[in-house]
Formats: sequence, structure tokens, C-alpha cells
Amino acid sequence: MTYHGHRPTTPGLEVIRLDLRDASAAEEAVAALRPDVVIHTAYVQDGPDLEAVTVAGSGAVARAARSVGARLIHMSSDVVFDGEHVGSYADDALPAPISPYGRAKAAAERLVADAHPGALIVRTSLIYGGAEPSKHETLALDAAAGRADVAFFTDELRCPVVVDDLAAALLELAVIDVFGTLNVAGADIVSRYMFAQLVVEAAGGDAGRLRSAVSAGSGVPRPRNCALDSRRAQTMISTRLRGASQVLRPRLE
Repeated sequence: MTYHGHRPTTPGLEVIRLDLRDASAAEEAVAALRPDVVIHTAYVQDGPDLEAVTVAGSGAVARAARSVGARLIHMSSDVVFDGEHVGSYADDALPAPISPYGRAKAAAERLVADAHPGALIVRTSLIYGGAEPSKHETLALDAAAGRADVAFFTDELRCPVVVDDLAAALLELAVIDVFGTLNVAGADIVSRYMFAQLVVEAAGGDAGRLRSAVSAGSGVPRPRNCALDSRRAQTMISTRLRGASQVLRPRLE
């Protein structure tokens, strides 16, 4: 299910486009397909449809999955936290969001858990490395090339995960009897500034052109430490959840 997304190009894959602002659309699609597993990834990060898609849409998918007895994996985010914790957040850490998107994702988690008690809620971090650069990569590359005037925070900590690792991990988890919340993110804890440097260097650019800053001067509430402890997930799956340095630095060799 997609919401104004990119059309998948996998040969033989049937694509059904629907609008998650319409709860009945999700319910009808799932009822017709009767899938064994639903991996719900759709969201919007801001704008007028934030609540309708990211929150209500997630609840609709959860109800639909449960109605046909489907396994549900719901994708959540590391920004459900306030970022004031010392160290990495555990799987069972309670949300304390401080941004509109974080509050929406936390609300979606609650709706999903209520609607589908057997669901697995996966919290992840910055996703990168797909067929097309993610917005995180694009911003770093544009900044290094002089196409964007932006500074990257040295005190915002994340655990970026390459999309291939995340996808493989989700497919493994789809057939494992685990529910509740689970962190699935990269092994490295890096700042947004360090991640931008890695992205630019891996692409052959000049990371020295990137500017750094601290989040306190941004004027926008944002969590600083969003590091996720994914050790429990790693014990369940054979897919290696690699850190950003492990993925990006070899490209320089």
C-alpha cells in the first residue's frame, strides 16, 4: 500500500494504489488480498495530512490486518523520543515526543497496539542507500556541492540503517513470533554531521565543505539523542544490521 509514493519496479509485483486518508480503502484492499503478512511503511512527515495518514491511516491498516488474521509489522521512528536519555534507547523505552512528527508516530504506535495486539512495532532510524538517494543523502550532497545552504548538527545522534539491511531484517521478522516494540537500526551511533560526511565522502565529494552546528541554535524543538539499541533484534535474525561507517567507508576503497 502506498500513499503518493513511488511505483515499485519488481517484475511480477502487483501494485494497488490507495489513499490512506480513506480508512475503508485500506480495509477493502486487505480484505480482498487476504495477505499472510502486512508490512506497513506509509506515512507523511508533515503538512495537513500528517494526522490522517500517519496516525489514522496506521490504525486503519492495523484493524484491517487483524480482521483477516494477518501478521502485522508497523514501521515507527526513533523520533518518538525526546532525545534526553543518556545512552541508547531500549526496545521497551516509553515514547516522549517533542516534534509534531514524533507525536504523530507515537500516536500511531498506540493505535496499532490497541487495534492489533499481536503486531510488531519496529522503530528504526534514518534510512539510506536505496536505488535513489534518500532526502538525507540528497541534502548532504547538495550542501557539499554548494546547492544548499544548511548546517548539520553535531549533537543529534542517530543510528542510520541501509535500506537493504532493513528490508531483509523485516522479511525475517515477518515469520518470527515476536510482538510489541523492537528496535531495528544500524549498529553505529553517528551525528547528523558525521553521517553527512560519510555520505559525501562515499560519493567522492568534498566533505570539508559541510558546515556543522548544534541543535540548540536551530529554534526548532528536536530530539538530540535518538540512538537505538538493536541488540535484541540482531539476536533474532541472520541479517547483519551494519553501521553507516561499515556501509559507506568501503565505497572509498
